[in-house]
Amino acid sequence: MENRKHTLDCALHLFAARGYDAVGVQEIVDLAGVTKPTLYHYFGSKRGLLEALLAIHYGKLEATLREAAHYSSDLPQTLKRIVQALFDFAQQNPAFYRLQLGFWFAPGESDGHQAVEQFNRRVNGILEQVFLSAVREHGNMRGRHQAYAITLLGMANTYIAMGLNGALRLDENLAEQAVRQFQYGIYS
Repeated sequence: MENRKHTLDCALHLFAARGYDAVGVQEIVDLAGVTKPTLYHYFGSKRGLLEALLAIHYGKLEATLREAAHYSSDLPQTLKRIVQALFDFAQQNPAFYRLQLGFWFAPGESDGHQAVEQFNRRVNGILEQVFLSAVREHGNMRGRHQAYAITLLGMANTYIAMGLNGALRLDENLAEQAVRQFQYGIYS
């Protein structure tokens, strides 16, 4: 099992540094110190390795978001928890976060985009549920849950990309400011 985890860690490092398509299986096994048959035994293929890597990290991201997205009739506080949770997760997992962002914006037919699509739908679903729950207090949001979820995540991801590149500090003040800006549009 240690070989499996180490191979996943090495693949994440290589994919994040150079991109999924630029990294070959031989390079992954060389860095991990395993053989190709070992990689194929654990993952079946390079795509299987990618999918296992995404499943592990997205599982952690989804759990983090579900906890932060617990709605208790206070939308601003819930949104701030969500944005802060995204900021924290990205800072704790920068290689993965960069990788999944790159895949999300890759061409739709690419392996990377296809691999993250199901996970991103689930993340969006968590956020959509927050806005569906808020309709009770904010009726003007009715029917806009999908657009709001996409916009919130897009805004947070833009801040995260800038933060991971050193242009911003992903802290509580920025999370609060981002949520304030976001709220101007959703309450109208």
